[in-house]
Amino acid sequence: MDVVFQYRGRQLTRGDLDLIREIIANHPEASRRALSKKLCQSWQWVQPNGALRDMVCRGLMLGLHRAGLIALPPLRRRPPNPLACRSRPVQAASLDRTPLHAKLAELGTLGFVQVRRSQAEPLFNGLIQEHHYLGYVQPVGEHLKYLVYAGERPVACFAWSSAARHLEPRDSFIGWSMQARRANIRHVAYNTRFLILPWVFVPHLASHLLGAMTRRLGADWQQIYGHPIYFAETFVDSERFAGTCYRAANWVHMGTTTGRGKNDQTHRANRSLKQVYGYALHRHFRHLLGQVQ
Repeated sequence: MDVVFQYRGRQLTRGDLDLIREIIANHPEASRRALSKKLCQSWQWVQPNGALRDMVCRGLMLGLHRAGLIALPPLRRRPPNPLACRSRPVQAASLDRTPLHAKLAELGTLGFVQVRRSQAEPLFNGLIQEHHYLGYVQPVGEHLKYLVYAGERPVACFAWSSAARHLEPRDSFIGWSMQARRANIRHVAYNTRFLILPWVFVPHLASHLLGAMTRRLGADWQQIYGHPIYFAETFVDSERFAGTCYRAANWVHMGTTTGRGKNDQTHRANRSLKQVYGYALHRHFRHLLGQVQ
């Protein structure tokens, strides 16, 4: 195969370039966004839930344009970045913050509510911003947000997102090839935030919630995004935490990060090291994640 360009795992041939140039030539009045949608439709390039991979396609076409392989029409407007302009979450003023001292059994049945794109999402965002040491950062890509309730009182928050594309401890633990990782990284979810609200004092609650959360995560992801999750991962800052609740919930310690971050250019540590933990959501996760179509 005569590969002339590669973007996020997709390899383009000269035939692909000819098709893109033809689409641009046949629609001289179309915007860059419209052209990317037409290309997605031509390739039948869609997400598992059926939506066009429009944003990824726009990035691909911009990369081709900058490489001089195609000529995109001039930008018509530069819309504001919604992430850069987003206001910070506000504090939940009316929330009951009375200290909750109880045994786990006394809480009764705990309710997990997925709140993304719901009226409760601002409450989740505000609690994370106010009480999690990392604060709130708006996720991109596939992600889910949960509030956990004991009766009518929220007691905890979980946030999940798409996993990092490259993570050496995880990749070694799974044992997949580069091709399999590119094909199946969408089946791995990253626990970006886990918060027990600071006025909740219930022994063993954290590990209990982790167990309950992982039992439902795969089904929820399947329902919302149209594909399953086979493996979960998270980072634990060892300068702050011991990772006790993850180990108690049978998560496996897979290794330690390099402390360099994904945009490192110096090959030197520039942030604290993180312990990497993983949890198998399917007994045959290695086989499923190692397959290449």
